[in-house]
Amino acid sequence: MRIVVTGGAGFIGSHACRELAARPEVTRVVALDDFSTGDPANLDGTAVEIVHGSILDGGLLDRTLAAADAVVHLAARPSVPRSLADPMASHQVNATGTVRVLEACRRGGVHVIAVSSSSVYGAVRELPKHEDLPTRPLSPYAASKLATESYSLAYAAAFGLPVLVLRFFNVYGPFQPAGHAYAAVVPAFIDAALRGRPLRVHGDGHQTRDFTYVGTVAQVLADAAVRRVAHDTPVNLAFGTRVSILDVAKLLSDLVGRPLPTRHEPGRAGDVRDSQADDRRLRTLFPDLRPVPLEAGLEETVSWFHTLPGYR
Repeated sequence: MRIVVTGGAGFIGSHACRELAARPEVTRVVALDDFSTGDPANLDGTAVEIVHGSILDGGLLDRTLAAADAVVHLAARPSVPRSLADPMASHQVNATGTVRVLEACRRGGVHVIAVSSSSVYGAVRELPKHEDLPTRPLSPYAASKLATESYSLAYAAAFGLPVLVLRFFNVYGPFQPAGHAYAAVVPAFIDAALRGRPLRVHGDGHQTRDFTYVGTVAQVLADAAVRRVAHDTPVNLAFGTRVSILDVAKLLSDLVGRPLPTRHEPGRAGDVRDSQADDRRLRTLFPDLRPVPLEAGLEETVSWFHTLPGYR
């Protein structure tokens, strides 16, 4: 099998590429990335072929997806705060870029695994979030990811394209960047903890998230590509856990062996209060899946940080 991963040099994409390259059914893995947030160094030591370019380049997509069996479409402009700063850029990459990928896949009959986000649930308060709930995005990022999944499922219905849409929740783990304004909570907390700085908590810290280790996510993506899993509705990719931001800080404190001071700041526009997945649909499609517990995943992530310059 020949698999293309858009955003393949990014945080999640590089893990997906590594997992795919380890599967005996996969003969070639191609990572397409414009390096806006990804880093080719994330693929060091692998046999993954790297193509530098944008998903907005239709000609490049046609050439890269020629003879591909599946595409794992991870390329996106991430982050709710980033989308608030520049909504049009998020739309261009996440919505228009997805249509360009789908068009290239339609021409080649390529199986598509498209990635959406739990942020599409937005203002819907019901927990756990199941896939039949309405969607009420609270940010341009969330709206653009809803467009990603809507276009993907529409192409499946209209053109018979095999499609699986996965709604990611709070993915964390090695290779996730820290030390910038849009960093996710886990790398931001670890960066602060290892540098001896207070952990910045937006709001009261009692907001909850369903954290998913990136290695588990990569397993699902690879299995979906190899088995050509498709579904006519979105599928949550998380496991029904519900952990507060302050609880994450406590777990990290236990891992580093000392108290970690926190600094509370105002809540951020576009952030949801609570997030928790209903994983029944996921379990039906991937019955053998065993997620990595949060404590173990955080330990792996802290260990990876210790390999980086400035954290040793």
